[in-house]
Amino acid sequence: MQDTVELHGVRKVHGIGGRQVTALDGVSIGFPRGSFTAIMGPSGSGKSTLLQCAAGLEQPTDGRIVLAGVDIGRQNERERTRLRRDHVGFVFQAFNLVESLTAAQNVELPSRFAGRRVSREQVAHALAAVGLAERAGHRPSELSGGQQQRVALARALVTRPDVLFADEPTGALDTVTSRDVLRMMRTLVDREGQTTLMVTHDPVAASMADVVVFLKDGQIVDRIPLDRHSGGDNAAAIAAHMTRLEA
Repeated sequence: MQDTVELHGVRKVHGIGGRQVTALDGVSIGFPRGSFTAIMGPSGSGKSTLLQCAAGLEQPTDGRIVLAGVDIGRQNERERTRLRRDHVGFVFQAFNLVESLTAAQNVELPSRFAGRRVSREQVAHALAAVGLAERAGHRPSELSGGQQQRVALARALVTRPDVLFADEPTGALDTVTSRDVLRMMRTLVDREGQTTLMVTHDPVAASMADVVVFLKDGQIVDRIPLDRHSGGDNAAAIAAHMTRLEA
């Protein structure tokens, strides 16, 4: 299976001189097309840095990153911006919706800012994909937290990106709503073949993935394929693994 994202010997060092901190230390990994990967690790392990480098938001200190078949390191900032716009979707803990706009208008907004036109059909398809076909005309204040995060998902998916990067996407949601959003993300992988990389601290969230990658001190220390039919057993095993890493 072809990898949508590849990291080859990636190092990322923050700071200068005696205040340098190594956030990633020689990370090499591929993320297959159509797969759902959860990235976990103790605080400061390099999870978010890995996501940001893989998405082209940060440049690594050393190493090579290939995103959607393109070597990011060979591009200038304008080219990287275009690559992200055309091939990448982002979902964060904060919904970042504009209160005065409808769900459909929020889905369309980033493309407008980028000078790209998305059709009503594309917007409708994106909202339908996340189960909000009947909420297109509703404003954020008229939607639940889970529905708002689904709008954020639709916004990320409207241009049919090669890969969806999600950074703690359910961190602001209650347990029931969180599971609803996670099931939706899982469905998008299964039904639409949406390659997804998700940083999370939640073992239940991670249990929805195909594989969990564990980081510690900027290095990959384990990689566990999941049998998704195990349900709660996966979450318990992931939680136990995290406990050992944090010990």
